[in-house]
Amino acid sequence: MKPLLSSPFFSTVVLPQESVSTSEPKQGSGVTLLVGDERSPIEDLESPCVSGQEATCPFWRVFSSTFFTIFLAEIGDKTQVSTLLMSAEFHKPWIVFLGAGTALVATTLIGVGIGQWLSSRLSARTLDIAAGIMLALISASLIWDVVQM
Repeated sequence: MKPLLSSPFFSTVVLPQESVSTSEPKQGSGVTLLVGDERSPIEDLESPCVSGQEATCPFWRVFSSTFFTIFLAEIGDKTQVSTLLMSAEFHKPWIVFLGAGTALVATTLIGVGIGQWLSSRLSARTLDIAAGIMLALISASLIWDVVQM
């Protein structure tokens, strides 16, 4: 069964055969449900690229997802503003670039290492919930600061 929409950023929800009365793809309001696959929807939503213990995501899917997520998150943040100001102040753009790039690689290495360590001890679902709670707390803190002004 082939999904109608294929993208590294979207996954298809697949329902077990017994949960729907027909084996034809259902379409409506922009969501495609495929019926009859042996995987449950929970397995697809938890980790679409893992089969048992062996990772099955292609290199370019992981690379492009990571690149675009980090690229969009970093545009306009304080790191970019800092490097812009340092480049303007020192008039040595290549040295600033090398310093900032090395720092980003080092912090990313720390993040990947801690992520790998945590993933060997906690489930992906637990990590998702913990990250969601941390982001919600940070957001609430920022909103509280704005309200107090």
